[in-house]
Amino acid sequence: MLSPDRESLKERLARIASLPSNPRALTNAILALEDGRTFCGRAFGHTGTTSGEICFNTSMTGYQEIITDPSYRGQIVTMTYPLQGNYGVNPEDAESSSPHVRGFVIGELCELPSNWRSQQSLEEYFAEHQIIGIDDIDTRALTKHLRSQGAMRAVISTELSEEEAVQAAKDAPPMEGSDFVQEVSTKEDYLWEGESRKWTIPSVTTNQETNYLDLPPVKYRIVALDFGIKYNILRSLRQCGFEVEVVNCRTSAESILAKNPDGVFLSNGPGDPAALSYIHEEVKKLIGKVPLFGICLGHQILTHCFGGTTYKLKFGHRGGNHPVKELRSGRVAITAQNHGFATDDSSLPDFIEITHLNLNDHTVEGMRSTKDPVFSVQHHPEAAPGPNDDQVFFEEFAKLIESAK
Repeated sequence: MLSPDRESLKERLARIASLPSNPRALTNAILALEDGRTFCGRAFGHTGTTSGEICFNTSMTGYQEIITDPSYRGQIVTMTYPLQGNYGVNPEDAESSSPHVRGFVIGELCELPSNWRSQQSLEEYFAEHQIIGIDDIDTRALTKHLRSQGAMRAVISTELSEEEAVQAAKDAPPMEGSDFVQEVSTKEDYLWEGESRKWTIPSVTTNQETNYLDLPPVKYRIVALDFGIKYNILRSLRQCGFEVEVVNCRTSAESILAKNPDGVFLSNGPGDPAALSYIHEEVKKLIGKVPLFGICLGHQILTHCFGGTTYKLKFGHRGGNHPVKELRSGRVAITAQNHGFATDDSSLPDFIEITHLNLNDHTVEGMRSTKDPVFSVQHHPEAAPGPNDDQVFFEEFAKLIESAK
């Protein structure tokens, strides 16, 4: 039986018993959309006013991974599953060093998390990082409105009137043309040495004595351009035998090639891919010189490098239940997604093969070059907490590097 190495069960029960009957101070808050629609709720974590593009995520688990995903920079996230916070927050499940959402909209906040891995509640975590959450919201009505009208600018406030909040939403900068990548990219280059071992349960039958599986030896050295990279991408790469050096988004192609890497990875990230011309120019110089693999924003950046274009989706793809079809085999995978822009397939040149399609709306989910060792996917094969149907892409990257040698 596994037991926490933090507080004992007796200590935890004593702490819970000592809490006041109503530990949460109730503060009224308003959620206002730029089209004038408003919702009243209760603030948690922090107070004040925050703005951003509001979107919704259909995942039933993984709120901490979503909150700490740099791809959500500049956005207010609505969770369609009503109860959030029930298993608390712990550092091992974070996807970056800090939260990135501008705000968090939910139906009901769980004030007493019940999981032995939990180190603090969601409300405590938001208070620590000064993130405004709002609950007691009809998230079903809000989601239906966003599906009908599209993603839009919004404000959460504990201090503005309804009219002032709506005006503040109208005055907020739009997502189109935004560049949040420079805000989330690493300031200093580093070699990934974080915990990357897969977690498991000890078993007598398999002679597994610890909670972690051994990592394979390093076989390839790659450079990862950080546009807002998730920790689980780095973990997944290391689990497939990659040593990963993470570099800033403004690193030149010349500097990258001087490192003589076996391959280059283009990460996920926030904002409008069309606004990143300074990145397009450098990535173009890498094509044909070294094998490339891109995920999410990295996929969209490659679209522009090939001469294609991207466009804004009406309400985006965010959740853990999106079906994606591989066109060559006919195989369908259930995937996790988080993006508001997509590749225009009609804009791509003839040497780009579409490899995957989203079965909900037939948008491009994957592509490869028939001229150079380059491929990309729009969804997240490394998804934490899942699904993991498409983790094979990291092995495909290794095969691409091997074949290019």
